[in-house]
Amino acid sequence: MAKVPTAVVAAGGLVGGYGVARWSRKRQLGGAVLAVAGAAAAQRWRKQAGGAAAGALTAAYFAAFAGSHPLAKKVGAWPAVFGVAGAVALASWAVADRRG
Repeated sequence: MAKVPTAVVAAGGLVGGYGVARWSRKRQLGGAVLAVAGAAAAQRWRKQAGGAAAGALTAAYFAAFAGSHPLAKKVGAWPAVFGVAGAVALASWAVADRRG
């Protein structure tokens, strides 16, 4: 069975975390989805691209989460989440996924 690309895991964590938080009205539950997906992606990034790349991608993942909040005030919540998720997915693919 083929592995799910880390780009999909990371983007799914951002989109899924927001969706769960919004629809459940429990921010902590959305945060848990975000954290679990981030940890899973980070572990795979480390295996596929090394520790330095994993650290940079993990920082980008959490920066995207934080950056989506002010961006949402300008473009709306879902467009902001999809935008940062796309950016993280692209970075993840470029650094880790396209190698394998």
